[in-house]
Amino acid sequence: MRLLLAGGTGLIGGEVLRLGLKNGHEITTIGRRPTGMASSEIVSSFDDLPRLPPADIAICALGTTIRQAGTQAAFRAIDEEAVVSFGKAAKAAGVDHFLVVTAVWANPDASVFYSRVKGQTEGQLMTMGFKRLDIIRPGLLLGDRRERRPIEALLQHIAPATDLLMHGKWRRYRSMQAADAAQCLLGLAANKEPGVYTHHFDDVMKVLQSPSQDVTK
Repeated sequence: MRLLLAGGTGLIGGEVLRLGLKNGHEITTIGRRPTGMASSEIVSSFDDLPRLPPADIAICALGTTIRQAGTQAAFRAIDEEAVVSFGKAAKAAGVDHFLVVTAVWANPDASVFYSRVKGQTEGQLMTMGFKRLDIIRPGLLLGDRRERRPIEALLQHIAPATDLLMHGKWRRYRSMQAADAAQCLLGLAANKEPGVYTHHFDDVMKVLQSPSQDVTK
């Protein structure tokens, strides 16, 4: 399978790249920094992307935090503008199946800036006319990040205990391993049923546990 991947140097994107290559996929990464691993790489700003090569699917794992970005404008430039730019470039390259990682709190009408930007980004992707759009909405992501995030490190430490308290409608807020999110993305990539699909914690677990779906290829 030919994949376009944005965010290949990040937590989930790095796992997608590792698992995808291991299982024989041809992966072209798009980003401001090279990964040093992909089948081919396009190093570019998302403000001025070149024409992307044809591919079967596109996976977007771009994302940051307001603290890391520094300002709300810088955060929006990555989590909305870069994602939308990649979506448009993938569509122009003939991709009909787009997969994106947002957040469990995504809501275009949210009062919280972070959640509102995530929701607005989803909304823009929905208007692009992809035959299939998969939106992964993880809660706290578990894994080793390259950058230091003290608050997330603390939350990861207590996640096993707090997850046990999340039942019913709160289950969607449970923590998730980045490798599981990546495996889910690759599993969903093989699903061609048209439509827009939003996946929370239990949906991701169902994909991973499905006997009819080989999520590693």
